[in-house]
Amino acid sequence: MISMGTYILGIDQSTQGTKALILNNRGCLLARADQPHCQIVDKRGWVEHDPEEIYRNMLLVVKEAVEKAGIEKSEIAGIGISNQRETALVWDRNGNSVYPAIVWQCARGQEICDRLKGSETMDADAFIRERTGLPISPYFSAAKIAWILENVEGVRERAKEGSLCCGTMDTFLVYRLTKGKSYGTDYSNASRTQLFNIRTLSWDEEICRMFGIPKGMLAKVLDSDAFYGMTDLDGYLDQPIPIHSVFGDSHGALFGQGCLEAGMGKATYGTGSSVMMNVGEKPVFSRHGLASSLAFAVGGKVYYALEGNVNYTGAVITWLQKDLKLIKSPKETEEWAKKASQEDKTYFVPAFSGLGAPYWNSKATGLFTGITRITGKAEMIRAALDCIAYQIADVLNAMAEDAGIQMKELRVDGGPTRNLYLMQFQSDIAGIPVCIPELEELSGIGAAYAAGVQLKVYDWNELFAGRNNAVYMPEMPKEKRKEKYRGWKAAVEKVL
Repeated sequence: MISMGTYILGIDQSTQGTKALILNNRGCLLARADQPHCQIVDKRGWVEHDPEEIYRNMLLVVKEAVEKAGIEKSEIAGIGISNQRETALVWDRNGNSVYPAIVWQCARGQEICDRLKGSETMDADAFIRERTGLPISPYFSAAKIAWILENVEGVRERAKEGSLCCGTMDTFLVYRLTKGKSYGTDYSNASRTQLFNIRTLSWDEEICRMFGIPKGMLAKVLDSDAFYGMTDLDGYLDQPIPIHSVFGDSHGALFGQGCLEAGMGKATYGTGSSVMMNVGEKPVFSRHGLASSLAFAVGGKVYYALEGNVNYTGAVITWLQKDLKLIKSPKETEEWAKKASQEDKTYFVPAFSGLGAPYWNSKATGLFTGITRITGKAEMIRAALDCIAYQIADVLNAMAEDAGIQMKELRVDGGPTRNLYLMQFQSDIAGIPVCIPELEELSGIGAAYAAGVQLKVYDWNELFAGRNNAVYMPEMPKEKRKEKYRGWKAAVEKVL
């Protein structure tokens, strides 16, 4: 499809809020607008979002971004969408959700997962992992959708009648934007539901039955850079434009970082973190607690990835600020960390709702350990920052074991990458260079890039040429790195 417009709209619907990005015909960011949404957390630790609030916010930020960019609405060629991934919801054919979206952090599906694992007739975990690349966990969408079907009155009956849809946030947004004409998701999002067979590249009927989810509820799976339908953004545009890409946010960042070859990888620092390595056109199944997923499907090819998901990284900094009141803003953590005593050996394990990769223990709880009389505010803040880098290093080490490839550099994105202390410590503990691109918001930009290439606004090769990255090199002596990492592993063992 060749577009007459010269600008691309990127929409990034993330855990904390929704962003709209306007990119020009060279792929440069002209304007962005952000709108947070309410984090609904109850006393059980269950986490939900209001999908109607998210949809309204999406329309709002698009208008704000267009106004900030000072462009004509008619100049927008098309849209690329990235989204928080495993967050799942169920809605009717009119686009109305039957229950709030259950957020990826929410572990309420644990009982359903335990029930499957407790089967006496089969090793359900091995069966599901062999087909989906994912360990049975409430982290993924399947258990969340199953929970809604089992616990919300009348939903299972309506699902059997064929009057309900289900999926991840991208599918819901596309459905609403196209007024129900398009019911699709992409390979990256589908591969994170725990219902998608990454070998056959199709929804797995047996696994759907195991979770009690009718296969007919699920969307059509398309390439990440496919045509997803036309939208006028609920009447905001005079003429409809194409939605021409959908990526799970971490996959969008992998593409936006230019990790297009096997062995290239990135870490996105958000509420949690996704560490992902492109492993090429054949799947690699993990033996060390990682997930095997689809990286993306672009240019007519499907690429696989190894991924480790960390539940709490940027959210640890938010916890320091909003719950403990130790800091007034995230920027303060850098200076406090630098003030901390070098003799202090405090570690913090942020298992607020269990540990993700490579441990996958949803019952673990958080822990400060190694505290002595010299431990104070600065040392506790530093330990909270350090735990982010340690968790990323855990995943990188597991990837090297699984793929037999040592990542040569780690490309990173997200708000915490502005923390100079954290980035240097990340390079030191990982033992490899850490590269930060000039561009931020790589998830939404990656989706916008893919849409722009398909719409002939961008040239594939020119997009990733001539980038200027800030690079952090390892400075910590090897023995000190090993000593610190051993201390971290010992701290983790205490909560497992």
